[in-house]
Amino acid sequence: MTFRNSFLCLCPLVCLMAQTPPSQSAPPAPPTTGSAPASVQPAPATVRPPGMQNLPFGHPTATPPPPPPTVPPDRVVITVGDVKITAAQFDQILGLLPPQSQVQARTATGRKQFGDAVVRILALSDEGRRRKLDQTDAFQMQLKFAQDNLLAGMTSIEVGKEIKLDDDELHKYYDAHLTEYEQAHAQHILIRVKGSPSPLPPGRADLSDAEALAKAQEIRQKLEGGADFAALAKDESYDTSNASKGGDLGEMRHGQMVGPFDQAVFAMKPGEISQPVKTQFGYHIIKLESRETKTFLEVKPELERRLKPEMTQKAIEDIVKKDNPVMDPEFFMTASK
Repeated sequence: MTFRNSFLCLCPLVCLMAQTPPSQSAPPAPPTTGSAPASVQPAPATVRPPGMQNLPFGHPTATPPPPPPTVPPDRVVITVGDVKITAAQFDQILGLLPPQSQVQARTATGRKQFGDAVVRILALSDEGRRRKLDQTDAFQMQLKFAQDNLLAGMTSIEVGKEIKLDDDELHKYYDAHLTEYEQAHAQHILIRVKGSPSPLPPGRADLSDAEALAKAQEIRQKLEGGADFAALAKDESYDTSNASKGGDLGEMRHGQMVGPFDQAVFAMKPGEISQPVKTQFGYHIIKLESRETKTFLEVKPELERRLKPEMTQKAIEDIVKKDNPVMDPEFFMTASK
C-alpha cells in the first residue's frame, strides 16, 4: 500500500515535526536590553556542521559532512505496518512544508528528523483506525477540508503561473506610480530647536525656535556668499549622525524623510540650496545634489514582482465570485447583502 490520505493534511505533520527534538540545541538569544553601535556589535556566531565543532576553520580535516545519499525514486525508504513509502513519495510529502522548512528537511540531519515525523504520523493513523476514529463525522469533515485545502493551494499556484504581464500593463502601473521610482541625493545642516526629539550634542546651546531660525538664516547667507556646504555642516549641524560626512544623507526616495523635508527635497533642482525648512527636529538647510527617476527598464523586474501577486489575487477573487458563496450574516456577524 502506498501512503494514505492522512498526508493530505499538513497540520498534523507540522505539529509532530514541532514535537521532534532538534539534533542540536540553538545558542541562547542575545540580551535585548539595548543595541550597541554597529562598529562594536559582536560578529554573528558561525554554526558548524556536526563533527566540526571542535576543529578550527582551515584545519585540513574540518570538512563538512556528506550530503544525503541519492537513491532510486521507486526505492521503499519507509515501512510502517502495511504502508510503504518510496523515495519519490517521500519527496512529494516534503512538498507540503513551507519552502524554508523544505530546505532544512533536505539536509542529512533534517531528512532523518522529518522521516521520524512521518513514521509517527503513520503509526498514529494506524492506531486511529483501530479505534475507528476515521469513521467519525469529525474526521470525515476534517479530511475533506484538508483535501480541499491542499487542492486549493495547488490551484493557486497554477493560477499564478498562468498570469502573464505585458509591457503595456507594466507601463501603465509605472506611469501611475512614477514618484515611487524617483530618488534624490541631498545634504543638510540641522539647527536643532529646544524640545526636539533628537539629542542635544555635547557643548551645543539649546536654542529656542526664534534663535534656531536666526541661526539657520545666518548659515544660508554664508552659503550664498560662497561658503562650503560640507565644511559648514561639519562645524554647525546638530545632526551628529552625518555632520562629519558634510551632512550627506545619501540616496533617498519619497516617504523616507519627514513630510516637510521630503516635500522640500523633491521640489528642488540639483545644486539648489533651500530656505530653512522646519520639522519637529528643528530647521534644515538642504542642498540637493541630484534627483533622478529610474527608467521603466530599470524597474521592470520590480514591477513584475509587485504586480504578479496582485493580479494572481484578483484572479483568485474572480474564481471565488463565480461560485456565488453565501455566508450566514447572523452567524458571521456581517451585514447581509
